[in-house]
Amino acid sequence: MNHLAHALLAGDDEGLRLGGLMGDFVHGRPDPERFPARVIDGIRLHRAIDVFTDAHPEVVAARALLPAPYRRYGGILLDMWFDHDLARDFSRWSAQPLDVYSDELRDLLHRHDALLPEGLRGFRGYMDAHDLPAGYADRVEMERAFRGLSGRLRRENPVASAMPVLIERDEPLQVHFEAFFPQLQEFARAWIAGREGA
Repeated sequence: MNHLAHALLAGDDEGLRLGGLMGDFVHGRPDPERFPARVIDGIRLHRAIDVFTDAHPEVVAARALLPAPYRRYGGILLDMWFDHDLARDFSRWSAQPLDVYSDELRDLLHRHDALLPEGLRGFRGYMDAHDLPAGYADRVEMERAFRGLSGRLRRENPVASAMPVLIERDEPLQVHFEAFFPQLQEFARAWIAGREGA
């Protein structure tokens, strides 16, 4: 899953949400000298969500819909496309309007600037400029994001040209997302409850 999903799955706890947004930018074991315990929990939740997602049968089936050479990058492509699915139907998954939620996430990142890894601080500037994560509802913004991601990958890849491939498979991908996401929500709720009960 991508930024919007990780934040939403973290619930209302700011520390968990901040950690969820940091998950792709903190490598190895999170430093307890640098990050508050609840932020570390959020980073761990992000990682648990990624493991659950990658192995889930609905996600495996969605990845199988992608032709070569896109299937090799299916994890990345579906993470972003599922955020697109989530954003364009956000009122189904959250009581809060998408634009308000998106503004609050960026505000959270600005308020905790000192905690942010350098990579996330740089990405926050991109989020501000492109109204993310609300912008993920827009296909033009998604195509721009795929082009940007393609340029950041180390080896030559087809990610920049993935948009037509995903649009063509939009309906079956949506079916897989809608079957998968409620199970992911339940997984995240159980994970959080387990940490609170520890």
